Amino acid sequence: MWEDILLYIAIGFVAQMVDGAIGMAYGITSSTVLLSMGVPPATTSACVHAAETFTTAVSGVSHWKFGNVDWRLVRRLAIPGAIGGGIGAYILSNIDGNVIKPYIAAYLVIMGIYILWKALRRAPEPSAELPRHIGPLGFLGGLADSIGGGGWGPIVTTTLIGTGTTPRFAIGSVNLTEFFVTLTISATFMFTIGLDLFPIIAGLLVGGAIAAPFAAYATKHLPDKALMIIVGLVIIILSLRTILIALH
Repeated sequence: MWEDILLYIAIGFVAQMVDGAIGMAYGITSSTVLLSMGVPPATTSACVHAAETFTTAVSGVSHWKFGNVDWRLVRRLAIPGAIGGGIGAYILSNIDGNVIKPYIAAYLVIMGIYILWKALRRAPEPSAELPRHIGPLGFLGGLADSIGGGGWGPIVTTTLIGTGTTPRFAIGSVNLTEFFVTLTISATFMFTIGLDLFPIIAGLLVGGAIAAPFAAYATKHLPDKALMIIVGLVIIILSLRTILIALH
């Protein structure tokens, strides 16, 4: 069991370093790896979000301490995101994992391509004005995040940055808001499928909590374009592998 926990700690650490540094892909990175290891979709999403409840709290506080949070964004994203996340978790917990697994992997492939596209696309000039339709964006992000095991960051962070939000405020605010989304998703899974999944949750939690402060600091220093390209390619390759295994 301890060997398994160490593996999940490593997955959680890498996923949180990526997420905290570029504002996305904790759920997608860890979900992609877990699915490729044969973990069912509902179990994968439940474990990832249970761990994220703690890691997003640490990450959010770290970003707040470094001055990366715009509270206007947090207030307008939190409730719609939590509602979407709860609905998505309930839907996923009532679907056969073997049937939906290739579709979840296909969604992750799309997210990987999306990350690559955002990395290669030139971002607009930052603006102090908040983009429109933040509430619906939060709802869509929460819904996709819970069903796909990840996607809050790629959908919400990249949209905010793509519409001119200052990158560090988009990353920090979305990381902090994710705590409320993951808390709602975890509570929904707890009442539907239960969360008696100690090795996976504990490993992801410990690895993510260790990485969170370092990732928040790295937001200002890492070459995010190169990191996003690497992450996007890894997600695409692992997800395609999961699709091939599921189809055969």
